[in-house]
Amino acid sequence: MADKIKKLNFNRSTDSFIRWVGSFSSLIIHSLFFLFCLTAGLIWGQWDSILLILTTVVSLEAIYLAIFIQMSINRNTASLQAVEENIDEIQEDVEDIQEDVGELQEDVEDLHEDDIIEETKEDQDRRLLKDIQENMAKITSNLEQLKKNR
Repeated sequence: MADKIKKLNFNRSTDSFIRWVGSFSSLIIHSLFFLFCLTAGLIWGQWDSILLILTTVVSLEAIYLAIFIQMSINRNTASLQAVEENIDEIQEDVEDIQEDVGELQEDVEDLHEDDIIEETKEDQDRRLLKDIQENMAKITSNLEQLKKNR
């Protein structure tokens, strides 16, 4: 746990440093440093020593900046990979949901077809009942006529 905290603090520090290097204040400080070196060269005339110090400082700074930037890129890449994994999982979940929706849609269509079949049976039963009632009415009417004719 302590290692994670140290790593997190180090990562925050490097991120802060990289943000500072890319800031306007860093530009001003670097410009002032270069101006100081040029002024020192003009005043003391020791161009070889001043340029050697300036070159050494700039080279070391470039090396450390490259390391810090690469560390930041590596962290961002790891973060993007985690996001890609999450997207893949979400995509699989969406595909599963689509399959479930497809199955539900088929079930609804089957139920609708069953309702239509049941409705057709009910219509047939109604027609049959209506035919029976009409036939009964005719038979009753014929029976009454027979009774009158007798």
